[in-house]
Amino acid sequence: MQLKKLEIFGFKSFSDKTSFAFESGITGIVGPNGCGKSNVVDAIKWILGDQSAKSLRGNEMSDVIFNGTNKRSSMGYAEASLTILNDRNLLPIEYEEVCITRRLYTSGESEYLINKQTSRLKDIKELFMDTGVGANCYSLIEQGKVDTLLQANAQERRFVFEEAAGISKYKTKKKEAMSKLEKVEQNLLRLNDIIEEVQKQLRSVKLQASKAVKYNEYVDRLKNLSIKLSLKKYRTFKDKRTGILCQIQQKEDQGQEMLTNIEDMQVQKNGLQEHMDKLAPDLERLQFDQANIESKNTSTHDKIGFNQETIEALITQKAKYEKHI
Repeated sequence: MQLKKLEIFGFKSFSDKTSFAFESGITGIVGPNGCGKSNVVDAIKWILGDQSAKSLRGNEMSDVIFNGTNKRSSMGYAEASLTILNDRNLLPIEYEEVCITRRLYTSGESEYLINKQTSRLKDIKELFMDTGVGANCYSLIEQGKVDTLLQANAQERRFVFEEAAGISKYKTKKKEAMSKLEKVEQNLLRLNDIIEEVQKQLRSVKLQASKAVKYNEYVDRLKNLSIKLSLKKYRTFKDKRTGILCQIQQKEDQGQEMLTNIEDMQVQKNGLQEHMDKLAPDLERLQFDQANIESKNTSTHDKIGFNQETIEALITQKAKYEKHI
């Protein structure tokens, strides 16, 4: 398995797309301090899944995105790709060349790709397990890492030796299997508790089941009685309906007879109205005559009153003359 090519774009100081080709033999990257040599190693670690911003010499993961300069604007994301030659099938994948890509956006979203296919970080870690390649494996020794390795305790050295021996993968699988077994044991304990609880509830359920059977019997009996009662009510209502229909027919006949009488009365009313229309002029004439008579009567009463007053005055005058005589 050979490291073939590294492509960086927008990662730390690499604002332009930069490609590093690693040919057979020894490849060295030289340059003055601050030119970005360590950023190449950081890019490889970052692609392989390093999640520690401190390990990548930053305060937070977004620091790996090119932040811009006075002459260049900042980038919206960082991307790095690592191409590995898999001609000896050391990686459990069917491709002869494996390209691992990682992207990080300023929004915080990240992507992992294997040969341009979206993948998970777990898939990448499992792909390189026991190959000696990884973010924290012995194949990547940074500046100051040799001294740290020499001063490491027995447990830390054992981890490096196990990685080199190719057994860390099996230990990881063993750890996962043991974790699954522990979960299974916990599930079994919970299942036993559930079984005990179910057994306690079983007697109560049996009693409830017997009550339910009796309840169903009573429901069936009530249903039969309700049906019989409904049939009886139906026959009663049917008889009542027949009598009511007869009464309705009688009322309809009476109504028809009344309609006939109303029509006859309407004809009589029309005749009387015509007769009244004919008598209306005579009535008006009589009313006029009555008014004249009443006027004459009033005038006559007035004259009578005047004559009576005159008679009384004459009688008074006569009495006066008689007394005088």
